[in-house]
Amino acid sequence: MPTFAYTARTLSGDLKSSTMDANTREDVVAQLRRQKLIVVKVDEERGRKKGGGKIKTRDIVIFTRQFATMINAGLPLVQALDILSKQSENKTLKEVTRQVVYDVESGHTVADALGKHPKAFSELYVNMVAAGEAGGILDTILGRLAVFMEKNDALVRKVKGAMIYPGVIISVAVIAITVLLVFVIPTFEQMFASVNLTLPLPTRVVIGMSRFLTSYWWAVLATALGSGFMLKRYYATPSGKLAIDRLMLKLPVLGDVIRKSAVSRFTRTLGTLISSGVSILDGLEITAKTAGNRVIHDAIMQSRSSIAGGDTIAAPLAKSEVFPPMVISMIAVGEQTGGLDEMLSKIADFYDEEVDAAVSALLSLLEPVMIVFLGVVVGGMVVAMYLPIFDMINAVQ
Repeated sequence: MPTFAYTARTLSGDLKSSTMDANTREDVVAQLRRQKLIVVKVDEERGRKKGGGKIKTRDIVIFTRQFATMINAGLPLVQALDILSKQSENKTLKEVTRQVVYDVESGHTVADALGKHPKAFSELYVNMVAAGEAGGILDTILGRLAVFMEKNDALVRKVKGAMIYPGVIISVAVIAITVLLVFVIPTFEQMFASVNLTLPLPTRVVIGMSRFLTSYWWAVLATALGSGFMLKRYYATPSGKLAIDRLMLKLPVLGDVIRKSAVSRFTRTLGTLISSGVSILDGLEITAKTAGNRVIHDAIMQSRSSIAGGDTIAAPLAKSEVFPPMVISMIAVGEQTGGLDEMLSKIADFYDEEVDAAVSALLSLLEPVMIVFLGVVVGGMVVAMYLPIFDMINAVQ
């Protein structure tokens, strides 16, 4: 991730110069504006190499829990961060924490210091820390953050785990079919040619597929890679992401898993932010970015616009037709009773269980479907090659 040197002016008129890690210059500008700074200059630093190791969610969770414990025990911020930088097992997180210590010692808030490292600390994380610092409840907020991250990570692993089984089966099927077509079928073809036998239609089709793959394997490979590349490029566009994400939500069974996991993530994220003191408008904007689906992202942002105009949260969410009626009703009750954050947490807990049930249903459906698919394709090819042999045996009898 590149490093940018920036100069900005505070609301009181003082100039502030520092560095920030970000993907683009626009990200730096956006981060500075969120910190209520007036951007003067932002330049990318050249030739400076930084550690690019991966920081796992588990590492951040441990960091957050330990930080919360030390703050609750009364340790000063700088001392707590210094201890965390020395005991972290992740080298990248260790270096990031050292930079955070330096920035906090220089007079920055913890949120500002963490905000310079978006690769390690998300916008949601930074905003919640800022709310905790402003309210004097940083240890409580850090505890909530750790719980939130653990539950969110568990949800992501559930959905990814549901995709592993079909991925493995499809990979095995592709390998098995390729081996049959490239190595096994040509041997049968030579044997049939030597006896000058009239071949049944299924056998001719399989031999034709084998000849095509053997002769034009490069074209098949290029087409597959090209299609994957073009699909990735199309998904990178706003219209492509919207179209594909909408299609994913409409898929049988899998679409249900995606929708329920998105609802769980939305409600838990928004509930955690609101309970931590983040405003509803800022909370919705942050939540939209973590939705993981463009259709749901757009629905949340449309709701945010409506709320900014004086509407309730439930009404615009209902118009989007993305969220289930039960979710809309519970959010409406939470707004009316003033317990929206608690209601959102209850919805998230309920949908966590729903995701478990949906994943189980998906796996129970995929297992027989994949077995039948493998049996029909691979078994069909084998039977097609043995049909002429059966004809030869009948002719001899």
